[in-house]
Amino acid sequence: MTKTLHQMTKTLHHWIDGKREADTGGRFGDVFDPATGEVAARAPYASASDVDRAVRSAHAAWPAWAATPPAQRARVMFRFRDLVEQHKHDVARLVSSEHGKTLDDALGSVNRGAEIIEFACGIPQLLKGEHNENVAGSIDSYAVRQPLGVCVGITPFNFPAMVPLWMYPIAISCGNTFVLKPSERDPSAAIRLAELASEAGLPPGVLNVVIGDKVAVDALLTHPDVAAVSFVGSTPVAEYVYKTGTAHGKRVQALGGAKNHLVVMPDADLEQTADALLGSAFGSAGERCMAISVAVAVGDDVADALVAKLKPRIEGLRIGPCTDPKAEMGPLVTGAHRDKVKGYVDAGVTEGADLVVDGRKVRIDGHEGGFFLGGCLFDRVTPSMRIYKEEIFGPVLCVVRSESYEDALRLVNEHEYGNGVAIFTRDGETARDFAARVKIGMVGVNVSIPVPTAYHSFGGWKRSLFGDHHMHGPEGVRFYTRLKTVTSRWPSGMRQGPDLSFPQTR
Repeated sequence: MTKTLHQMTKTLHHWIDGKREADTGGRFGDVFDPATGEVAARAPYASASDVDRAVRSAHAAWPAWAATPPAQRARVMFRFRDLVEQHKHDVARLVSSEHGKTLDDALGSVNRGAEIIEFACGIPQLLKGEHNENVAGSIDSYAVRQPLGVCVGITPFNFPAMVPLWMYPIAISCGNTFVLKPSERDPSAAIRLAELASEAGLPPGVLNVVIGDKVAVDALLTHPDVAAVSFVGSTPVAEYVYKTGTAHGKRVQALGGAKNHLVVMPDADLEQTADALLGSAFGSAGERCMAISVAVAVGDDVADALVAKLKPRIEGLRIGPCTDPKAEMGPLVTGAHRDKVKGYVDAGVTEGADLVVDGRKVRIDGHEGGFFLGGCLFDRVTPSMRIYKEEIFGPVLCVVRSESYEDALRLVNEHEYGNGVAIFTRDGETARDFAARVKIGMVGVNVSIPVPTAYHSFGGWKRSLFGDHHMHGPEGVRFYTRLKTVTSRWPSGMRQGPDLSFPQTR
């Protein structure tokens, strides 16, 4: 009997209680090879029952894990970091095969995620509290940070290894247990990393992974045993996650969309600026929340010169599958997303922007079914256009012409998103003023992708972030713990008789 396509395609599994677990809900979705357009795997879509199994496993594992000394938890993270280093090329290949990004790009993201594990290895120091003796007569006071319980991560398709590693190494090191819901479009890297964490000595139930769609998300957001939720994705979904999670009593940090600008001053080195824009706009096919999608040229002369330098660079991008070692940009993650990005390019043309480089007709020999789109460059984009206002999340760069520095700063500050921004200039006074006055969470000065290092924290402002805490770094430790302050006095220092007055330190 001839097997159907789905019978021949491998089926993925959840990771629950320290082992691969089959789905019980009976719903599946296709995972594609973006370079060919073919179905590479079937991903189970977790039911509410599957989610409950994972949360119950995490909830049962939490008391013992929270009681484990931080130094022992750190030793597990050290071993996990070593295993990720040993297997990073395999993990990167999983990322590339399901997401489509080049192997170098995928490897870089795995390395960046590993840096968060390194930060988490310092958890004994990071959890040190504060202590004051004799704050009043024979009274001592100290403060400690304690874990929350079961924490949840809901992560996007664009960084299937790195973004989960922003979350659970810190959460787990702090003494929490964790349930991860990766994107159903490319979940294999998340499952592999969970296996490595188990191999490193993480007890069953401390880290669980459930693959799924909105059914799984809603089950996690409303589950009574979930204490906190971390999310990265689009702004509409981030807002939904924040409102739903907080309505059900959870602590939530939800990172949303972006429209990142790079302001090009008249004194900027345009060769360096053009190279920086090429990497930041078209790396990972523009599927980055920190991608620069708008270049704000101060003055027409700057704009003309910048476009002239960008045009041949974008036209010369080598586009191909991740198996091509010379490829600089791979396909988009799915055919539907490619078509959505094409739709934005169509809209930009209709609205009157000047399409200088048109990547819509790119075809790759031998990969005609792949989800490829070439780099696109628009000039004379205005703030009223959709391609300026909305996050495209693809290889599309818009050039906006500004009359002055003040106009450029106002343009950036008036946009609804506030994730990342950069300015390229040789003038220190201008750079300092820009960094002080711009209303954006992450700022680069002659740095086109100002992603903070692991020991700083990542997050935007305005509608790019819902919640009070940024991710990883010190903010991550604060998010995954809560403060407890203890004030103590022992009988030998207590005076006799009741004291009904308000406590004072004098």
